[in-house]
Amino acid sequence: MTDNKSRPANMDSTAYRLAALDDDFLLGDSMRGVRFMLEYAKSEELLREWGVASTVVVFGSARFKPDGPDNHARWYNAARELGKIVSQRGGALKKKQDPRHNVIATGGGPGIMEAANRGAHDVGAPNIGFNITLPHEQEPNPYSTPELTFQFHYFAMRKMHLAMRANALIVFPGGFGTMDELFEILCLRQTLKITSDLPIILFDKEFWETTFNFQHLIDVGTINPDDVNLFSYANTAEEAWQIMLDKGLKSVPAK
Repeated sequence: MTDNKSRPANMDSTAYRLAALDDDFLLGDSMRGVRFMLEYAKSEELLREWGVASTVVVFGSARFKPDGPDNHARWYNAARELGKIVSQRGGALKKKQDPRHNVIATGGGPGIMEAANRGAHDVGAPNIGFNITLPHEQEPNPYSTPELTFQFHYFAMRKMHLAMRANALIVFPGGFGTMDELFEILCLRQTLKITSDLPIILFDKEFWETTFNFQHLIDVGTINPDDVNLFSYANTAEEAWQIMLDKGLKSVPAK
């Protein structure tokens, strides 16, 4: 009986690993562009499988709860109602093989995001959660459709998916993350990177006018007077829906 030959050392080298199975290589700096592409392609493929042609995106604070202080509960419940209205009237309930329009899409977390996903879930509509990995791990809320619950590493790619199919954007009160997302979309509209008349609706006029003095920006010349026409205000879910219709969004009853 002869001894088996020992395994050559070069077969155990990192260079010999298949590139597609080499985590050290795939997670290295040189493959950042490939990781961007993968984050784009995976979500794109699954959204196409589900027939998602367009979305209505809802932003807002992750901190609000349905049993929270008065305004927190009011904003949460309004976002939930909006999720129901958009899903029932916008085309998300169409059959899977048909294009689904105005599917509720959020950042996938708690608070306003949960509320909007929950409203769609209440009426049996598919809805999307675009989650992000954070140092303090964010878990997806339980209401986004499992097959449409994504996780991103790159904020930029997450924002791209939030924006690229959007027929409308509704922004509830929120903090730094909400402001970041709002002003990025406003900038895209202002610079005509988004050429369509995308409705941008700020929910709760009093909150937004207290938070930002847009007239001051006009007065000091940092924005044009017409720039305030890039967005509208709404104080109820029904009012937000009507603004969307007035700006060209089509009501698409379920078959």
